[in-house]
Amino acid sequence: QALSEIAGMGGGGADLQEMRARLLTERRVDMHGFCNPSDFQRSPYLSARGNIANIFRGSTEEGYKAYHADKYDEDKNPNGIINFGTSENKLCFDLMSKRLTQTDMNLMEPPLLQYPDWKGHMFLREEVARFLTYYCKAPAPLKAENVIVLNGCGSLFSALATVLCDPGEAVLIATPFYGGITQSVFLYGNVKLVYAYLDSKITGTSTRPFQLTVEKLEKALQDARAEGVTVRALILLNPQNPLGDIYSLSELRDYLEFAKRHELHVIVDEIYMLSVFDESATFHSVLGMDRLPDPQRTHVMWGISKDFAVSGIRFGTLYTENQDVANAVASLCYFHGVCGPVQHKVAQLLRDRDWINQVYLRANHARLKAAHTYVTDELKTLGVPFLNRNAGFFVWIDFRKYLRTGTFEEEMLLWRRFLDNKVLLSCGKAFECSEPGWFRIIFADKTHRLQLGMQRIRKVLEEREQEILAEEKEQPCQSDQDGKADSTDEVIFVSRHQEPTCASSSSLGDLIGLLQQQMRSSDWLQKNTAEQFA
Repeated sequence: QALSEIAGMGGGGADLQEMRARLLTERRVDMHGFCNPSDFQRSPYLSARGNIANIFRGSTEEGYKAYHADKYDEDKNPNGIINFGTSENKLCFDLMSKRLTQTDMNLMEPPLLQYPDWKGHMFLREEVARFLTYYCKAPAPLKAENVIVLNGCGSLFSALATVLCDPGEAVLIATPFYGGITQSVFLYGNVKLVYAYLDSKITGTSTRPFQLTVEKLEKALQDARAEGVTVRALILLNPQNPLGDIYSLSELRDYLEFAKRHELHVIVDEIYMLSVFDESATFHSVLGMDRLPDPQRTHVMWGISKDFAVSGIRFGTLYTENQDVANAVASLCYFHGVCGPVQHKVAQLLRDRDWINQVYLRANHARLKAAHTYVTDELKTLGVPFLNRNAGFFVWIDFRKYLRTGTFEEEMLLWRRFLDNKVLLSCGKAFECSEPGWFRIIFADKTHRLQLGMQRIRKVLEEREQEILAEEKEQPCQSDQDGKADSTDEVIFVSRHQEPTCASSSSLGDLIGLLQQQMRSSDWLQKNTAEQFA
């Protein structure tokens, strides 16, 4: 009801009642995705808008708050929570701290301590334009006048949603996706998200799990319009979070052509573009395309928090050729500015091409690859299916076989079980995944934390496996397929864009992994004696 009140603000009484009725029946506005309504206590001190903001914070940050209250520390708190939930690169502090404390970073001049152009200091915008021209392989030099600087990409999503959509209108996005976008577009702009649901099955035009196709975008758009929802834009994440997919040039062109046909703006988030850590994978930026289908409606975002492992430095940048959009966003930069000394440091960082190429990227990619290999080898040993991609800091994992029933309630119980065992993961519902049981794990962490975190995950999974086996023995007549995917639909160690291997044709490596798991659990015979069975 509070949600519908927000959407109806400013309208007449009849309009408000109509909006209420429509929002309360719309399946796309699903507050269960954010909280348990029975737990929600409306505050008399807050407006309807304030109460909604309170819901978002209370539900989405439960694990994050628990982690900050009980952080793992090797010396001070060895039994604390290990955070595999927050997408941060913790592998390069040594490199970044050294570079950010060199003498060229420590400039203090009057302009840096005064109000800047709200789009950002021109020296920084020029450096961003040169940086993006080089790393996005732009066919022609990008222009500083098309660059805007804000304090992070969350602020950019918020600003773009506000200037491209009216309250109650929507933006199209494929699921699963980084859930923070929901808050970013809604809390200020009252803009909703319309979902193009992806799933793990290989059917029709899908040649890989969770593949985004134009057909799925068309269906989601038409469904939304049939419900009376006005869709103004499409969000693309490339590389994709949480899947790790990298879109090919032909795929990008198809998505942009789709948007042009329907006069949709396209917001392209490329924040992981330099975090592609395997030579076999090639990233293609929208800014590197020879021709954009609709340049006035194409807006590209990037920031340093992921690619340069400094999520605590709030810096994001927008590149758009549309000066109306640029000026409208700039008017909101007053609330989202980057302080002058930080703008200088970022400009110096982006300018140092030799250090970036010869030192930082080489080391970062090698460390990401090694950490990814460690976690995925552990998952193979456990016999756990996952998507094997080469971008970002995350692995998308299939824990469906550890759910008693294929429900999001069971998924949440498993998530809490991990948290109770002091490891924080992200569950699929947080990404609006359509299939219960998928989780995201962040691997961009130091070896000792990865090892301990994976030990804790293994403990939970082995306990769950034993519990489910015990329940199946007690209820032998119950179908073991209730609420679970068929084995033919399971994704088994999917590598890049290959089709999933069904369980009946597992590779030798997968079988070895299962054998290793069984050997590690070899106390089964000691625990399950003939006398006990008798």
